[in-house]
Amino acid sequence: MILDGTIPAHVSDIESLSPTLKRFRFEPERGHFPTAAPGAHILVTLRGPERVWKNAYSLVTPPEQRDAYAIIVRRAEESRGGSHFLHDHLRPGDRVEIGAPASLFPIANRARRHVLIGGGIGITPFLSFLPVLRARGAAFELHQYCTDAETEIFGRLLTEAGGAATIHGRTSRRAIAEILADQPLGTHVYTCGPERLMAAVEAAALDLGWPSHSIHQESFGGAGGGAPFHVRLARSGRSIAVSETQSLLEALEAAGIEAPCLCRGGACGVCLTGVIDGEVEHRDHVLTEEERAGGRLIATCVSRARSGALVLDL
Repeated sequence: MILDGTIPAHVSDIESLSPTLKRFRFEPERGHFPTAAPGAHILVTLRGPERVWKNAYSLVTPPEQRDAYAIIVRRAEESRGGSHFLHDHLRPGDRVEIGAPASLFPIANRARRHVLIGGGIGITPFLSFLPVLRARGAAFELHQYCTDAETEIFGRLLTEAGGAATIHGRTSRRAIAEILADQPLGTHVYTCGPERLMAAVEAAALDLGWPSHSIHQESFGGAGGGAPFHVRLARSGRSIAVSETQSLLEALEAAGIEAPCLCRGGACGVCLTGVIDGEVEHRDHVLTEEERAGGRLIATCVSRARSGALVLDL
């Protein structure tokens, strides 16, 4: 049953994978979850005593699994609270609200070969890719970049998912350009991880002459903080303050504004909102350079005001 776009669920299991990684398993309160595409993510609504978080996480369960969903979350030191709440306060039996799965990172069906490159926790969407690629008999290879201390845990996760992979620790790793240089025509590359890694993969592929349509990225970097600012909503005349640690989207939601969103990481464009006045600090991955220069749109989930205030078409 989906209510108000969310599915009532509860935490059925929490597994500690490493000092900073936990796997959370959710089961629906009744019935089954919707079928999820490989690489899909869900929005998890977490209600703490003083605030609410809505965070996007990649599903690590096989796409056909509907009796339970699972995510893997790193407890980030720079977290704005969501990962800390999950790690420190969530317990089996706690109720959560799960958004229907959305896919912004699909497998290219016509690709001749697939090269998957993950960095750290960016391995998560590939854990749902692997069963599908294996079942299709697709040609693929997976490269996981991580710290030396985490080579064992990521190797185990990939073995559980049934995919052979090359794990690159910091002291012994293959260059991205070398991996991409000898691939046959029709190969597609997929990358998820830190912005630095994804930028390196894209740059190497383009330098080697790969067509842009064969380069796929998944970004859930989330909103970083910044200087506080105010927004005025032109249609209602309301003024809303956005704090240093709050995203514009979170400030709108806290004020009771129905603000559209999907990925909460600047990757989908669902939250794009018109800007009437003010200068935007763009942090998204969807606007073109021309659109950014025009300054008439803002991705409320990640971008902020470069000026002290913005006027939005809301």
